[in-house]
Amino acid sequence: MVLLRHLHQAPIRVLRLQRRKSMMRIRFSMIRLKCALSQEKAETKQMLRIYQNYVTGQVSKAELQQANAQLADVLRATGLGVFAILPFAPITIPLIVKLGRKLGIEVMPSAFAPKGKYLQPGRSGKALPGSVVDGKSLNKKE
Repeated sequence: MVLLRHLHQAPIRVLRLQRRKSMMRIRFSMIRLKCALSQEKAETKQMLRIYQNYVTGQVSKAELQQANAQLADVLRATGLGVFAILPFAPITIPLIVKLGRKLGIEVMPSAFAPKGKYLQPGRSGKALPGSVVDGKSLNKKE
């Protein structure tokens, strides 16, 4: 109804503004995707360098843990890639992400998760019963 009123007043101007707004939204989404993919690419290259140095024995435990975390990110992205080729992917992927967060499991790679909403695997407040991290149960109230 509001659209019809605007179209009646200035149809060409309204259509141009709506088109410009949608183009800006698409551009912004593409820029965010490009930044996330470049971050994943850099982290994956660093992971491979760490694993190459691990073979020669020149890696600290902290670097190895960082590489293992990145490997988990790569596996998460691969798992979501399987769902991307299925029919109804625009419906199933957000559903899987939401269900995972509800269960305390981060499904999205760290580069694609919204800032501040990335759950550290196994460190969420909504741990499954019997979850243990670093020898401590996550379900105990201390």
